[in-house]
Amino acid sequence: MEQNNENRSKWIKVRLKPSEEEAFSKDFKKSTFQNLSEYGRAMILGKPVTIVYRDKSMDEVLEELIQLRRELNFIGNNLNQAVKNINSAHGHPDTRLWMNLLTVINGKLEPSITEIKEHISRYSDLWSQKLKAGKV
Repeated sequence: MEQNNENRSKWIKVRLKPSEEEAFSKDFKKSTFQNLSEYGRAMILGKPVTIVYRDKSMDEVLEELIQLRRELNFIGNNLNQAVKNINSAHGHPDTRLWMNLLTVINGKLEPSITEIKEHISRYSDLWSQKLKAGKV
């Protein structure tokens, strides 16, 4: 790679309308550049500018998946605690109580797992449709 030891000593002053400056700043914030000067030089010199794209239509889906993951974590923690107590109480009178508790937790777990599977299936169908639409 060629090293250029020239300092940037030349100024170019550009006047913008407030709406133009707003659009310029908005585009800069979407880019991968760290400062406005780098972004401006790339734009002026016609260098490639990488823009970060985010599909906001999937925000609701991601929020629901986060909720589902949180619910799964809570269920998993409860199940782990129950199994740990069953193992430590093996041979004690409490074992039967913990086995009943595990049955109750498992009964609550099944509907949640079914619901999560339905949500994931629905979201995978949605993503598949978006992918198919993007290819057409």
